[in-house]
Amino acid sequence: MANPLLESALSGLTLVRRGKVRDLWEVGGDLLIVATDRISAFDYVLASGIPDKGPVLNQLSAFWFALMSDIVPNHVVATDAQCYPEAARRHAAVLQGRSMLVRRTRPLPVECVVRGYLSGSGWKQYQRTGQICGIPLPAGLRESDRLPAPIFTPSTKADSGHDVNITEAEAGALVGHDRMAAVRDLSVRVYQRGASHAEARGIIVADTKFEFGVVDQPGGDEQLILIDEVLTPDSSRFWPIDTYAPGRSQPSYDKQYVRDYLESIGWNKQPPAPALPADVAARTREKYVEAFRRLTGHDLH
Repeated sequence: MANPLLESALSGLTLVRRGKVRDLWEVGGDLLIVATDRISAFDYVLASGIPDKGPVLNQLSAFWFALMSDIVPNHVVATDAQCYPEAARRHAAVLQGRSMLVRRTRPLPVECVVRGYLSGSGWKQYQRTGQICGIPLPAGLRESDRLPAPIFTPSTKADSGHDVNITEAEAGALVGHDRMAAVRDLSVRVYQRGASHAEARGIIVADTKFEFGVVDQPGGDEQLILIDEVLTPDSSRFWPIDTYAPGRSQPSYDKQYVRDYLESIGWNKQPPAPALPADVAARTREKYVEAFRRLTGHDLH
């Protein structure tokens, strides 16, 4: 395994910001998103990374963006570093496979969460209230049960600190109710297509989150486009179908393995965030790469 890339350094380009996982650079009028191998859990970036994690997130997102392009346009301009403008192309050895050139958008300030199964914070909320984000659910559901139909449960979006679950009405107050209705419908359609594709390849997509942005169109109209990442092990819960059994938590191909490790060592979820032992990092890499292979049908490159 190669050493994890924890930070990109691209001379000649202007850094816009570093997120929890991605570094954003200016390239002309566009943005270059570099998926590093950083990993966050419980809202903090850990002191160590996961080898090949960035390429998994980047290449899997590119796969889904292409698969969903007839449902909703996306921000991708190019994914081949050899096709980038010269200022970025000179860094192709670092960028190939872990970056994409994208259009600038005005991101909506909400995370667009779609849940097909009862898990995570949704399960905790259901146990307390019988609802998730104001949506009533049937009584008697078990942890990891499949929901009667996918539900849209938005949250606030935070670069640091906790995202907070909100109702669709509250999200509509932030971005406009008509726009929120359009985002809800697109989110559910993308989730349904992705979940169907994944099930045929042995993976349950229990839940996931999307982000959308707005771009101006000729004539002054605005267009919603899908941005950031799509159906990755960072943004989704991926469960193997062959071990699925409702009534308990599930084995997964995502970063739940890291969360479980951090819970086991009693970390207080305050900085400084710990580093992962080599065996935990290696096992996490295996899960991410296996998810990629199953979902795309080819090896990581």
